[in-house]
Amino acid sequence: MAVAIVAARVWRPNRGLSQAALLLLRRPGARGLARSHPHRQQQQFSSLDDKPQFPGASAEFIDKLEFIQPNVISGIPIYRVMDRQGQIINPSEDPHLPKEKVLKLYKSMTLLNTMDRILYESQRQGLTLSPRLLCGGALVAHCSHDLLGSSNPPALASLTAETIGTDHHPQGRISFYMTNYGEEGTHVGSAAALDNTDLVFGQYREAGVLMYRDYPLELFMAQCYGNISDLGKGRQMPVHYGCKERHFVTISSPLATQIPQAVGAAYAAKRANANRVVICYFGEGAASEGDAHAGFNFAATLECPIIFFCRNNGYAISTPTSEQYRGDGIAARGPGYGIMSIRVDGNDVFAVYNATKEARRRAVAENQPFLIEAMTYRIGHHSTSDDSSAYRSVDEVNYWDKQDHPISRLRHYLLSQGWWDEEQEKAWRKQSRKKVMEAFEQAERKPKPNPNLLFSDVYQEMPTQLRKQQESLARHLQTYGEHYPLEHFDK
Repeated sequence: MAVAIVAARVWRPNRGLSQAALLLLRRPGARGLARSHPHRQQQQFSSLDDKPQFPGASAEFIDKLEFIQPNVISGIPIYRVMDRQGQIINPSEDPHLPKEKVLKLYKSMTLLNTMDRILYESQRQGLTLSPRLLCGGALVAHCSHDLLGSSNPPALASLTAETIGTDHHPQGRISFYMTNYGEEGTHVGSAAALDNTDLVFGQYREAGVLMYRDYPLELFMAQCYGNISDLGKGRQMPVHYGCKERHFVTISSPLATQIPQAVGAAYAAKRANANRVVICYFGEGAASEGDAHAGFNFAATLECPIIFFCRNNGYAISTPTSEQYRGDGIAARGPGYGIMSIRVDGNDVFAVYNATKEARRRAVAENQPFLIEAMTYRIGHHSTSDDSSAYRSVDEVNYWDKQDHPISRLRHYLLSQGWWDEEQEKAWRKQSRKKVMEAFEQAERKPKPNPNLLFSDVYQEMPTQLRKQQESLARHLQTYGEHYPLEHFDK
C-alpha cells in the first residue's frame, strides 16, 4: 500500500515527472523522490490544518475522484552521449576518458565477442576450431567484415540467416553456452566506472564485467569446460562464472535470486563503512520476479549503497517486453520504491559509464540505492538451447547488428579521434583470435576434476550421510567403472 501511495504521488496526472527529476543523478545532495526516514518524526500540524497526517505517505487531499493513469508522460527519456556514428552529442557530457581507457573498453568488448563466437560454435557444432577455419571468418564475429571499408557498421555478431537457421540439437564439446552479442557496452561501460573492489552480483550475461577486470581467458574456458582449472571444480553449469579475487559473486541459475542477496551485501558494506558499492545486474524479465520487489524495497528502506543495473534487451528468452510488462519499462518502477532512477542507451558505452560512475559516487556518499535501466538488444539467441527465429525475424536481428551495435559505435569514436586505424584493427583481430584459441585448446586438453570433489567444500566436517554417499559412489565406480569415461577425469 505504501508503495502504491508513493507511486500515486510521483505519477499524479497533470503533474507527472519532469525530465529534470528523472535525471537527478547529477544533482548533488538530492535524496531521491518521496524517500522516508524512519528515524525522523512525522511533521506536526496544528488542529486547524486540514492536511493528511497518515504515516504511510506524503500527500495532499483532493476532492475529485481520480485514478492514476499508468502512463502520464510520454516516456522516461533515454540518456546518451554518442550518436550511432560515434559522435559526441553534447560536449559537456563527454567523459573525456584517456586513450588507454577507451582502448581497453574496445578491446574488452571485441575480445568478449571473439570468445563468444568460438565457444558458441564449439557447443553448437562440436567442431575442431583450427586456425585455418578461424581465419576464414566463419567463426570469429568481427573477422567476417572489412570493418574499415564498409559504409555500414559491421555485423559483429554475424547472427544472420546462416546462424539463426543452425540446427538446434546440441552435439557440441561443451554442454551449454550463452553469448553476449549486442550487450557488450552495458558490461564494460559499467565495469569501467566501478572500483575494482566493488562487489558484483551478475545474472548470467555479464561476462564483459569479468573481461574488463582482466579475468583470464584460461579461466573462462576452464569454467565452460568444467576442467581441473575451473575455480568451481566443475560443479556449475557453463557461463556460471565467479571470482573472489575480482569480487564477482558466482552466478546462480534461478532468476533474480541475486537481487535480495546483493541488497544484503550492500547493507553489510554500509554497516562496515566499507566505502564500496554493490552492483546487481539483471534482465527486464527477472524484474518480474518477486525477489526484485523485495530487493528494491529493502534497499530503499535500509538505504543501501547499491546500483541495480537492468539490461533491458527486449526479450526474456522468447517473451518480448510487450508481453512482459505494461508500464514504462523498469526505470519507471524506481520512484515508486523511493529509488533514484535513470534510463540510458545501453549501446552507448559512454552513457553507461557516466550513469554508473555518478550512481556509484552518490550511492557511497549518501547511502542510497540507484536504478539504471540500460536499453539494448540481445542479438544472439538466449542460449544454445534457444532458437530465436521462432519468435523474431532475421531482419529485426540484422537491424540491431548492423545499424546500432555498441562495438561499431565505439569503433567509430576511436577512428574519429585518430586512436585506431585499419592496421591496428587487423593486428588486434589476429592477436585476439590467437589468445582465444590458445585458451580454448588448453582447456580441451585438461582433465575433469576428480569425482570425489562432488562431496567437498560444503561442510567443514563431512556428515555421516554424505560420507556414505561418497563410499557408495566409490564402490559403484569400482564395479562398473568401465562404463564411465574415467580416463578423462583427474585421478
